[in-house]
Amino acid sequence: MKNEIIFYIEESLEGGYEARALGYSIFTDGDTIDELKENIRDAVHCHFDTNDAPQIIKLHFVREEAIVL
Repeated sequence: MKNEIIFYIEESLEGGYEARALGYSIFTDGDTIDELKENIRDAVHCHFDTNDAPQIIKLHFVREEAIVL
């Protein structure tokens, strides 16, 4: 059992947020941060058996910006 799982979070082009688990085939989204967190919990519970589920879910938020020189 792995103790933690990390999700890479980005703002969606359509609005809301998208989350991808690093090292696992888990993807989900949500319109708000609270909805995203709930969807991440649900996705992790669906992906792992109860005894194999990570104890900690870490969220890594990435925001892309561009500036013009």
